[in-house]
Amino acid sequence: MIKNAAYDDFQRTVSEVLVCNRSVLDVLAKTQEANARLNRAVIKTVTSCGCLRINARKKEIPPDATLADLRHLLESHLAGEMCGECREAVENAIGRCLFYLAALCDLLDLNLEDIVAKEQKQLRILGIYNLA
Repeated sequence: MIKNAAYDDFQRTVSEVLVCNRSVLDVLAKTQEANARLNRAVIKTVTSCGCLRINARKKEIPPDATLADLRHLLESHLAGEMCGECREAVENAIGRCLFYLAALCDLLDLNLEDIVAKEQKQLRILGIYNLA
């Protein structure tokens, strides 16, 4: 398998800049904090900016629907399109989540790229049944 240098480079850079929060406990706490900030950034696209709307309702799934049919039957409940400011805020929040995931991988002597490759292999093997 050909290695994607971007993952390894990213993990190496995170390792080099992670100075103050090298404790696994700090990294775990920061991972949760970054995830909460990501949730908040997405929520603000709806509640503060309004560029996205959430139109949620009960899922109507026909009794004869197969698992494969669900892709076409289920919705994201999102309407609209993120404005540039919200897109930047959400991207930044996702970046911080990735930062702390890479930091956790580094501290636990795991390779982020190997984990992504393993997960992708699982997805390809199991397809739509992966998370059913």
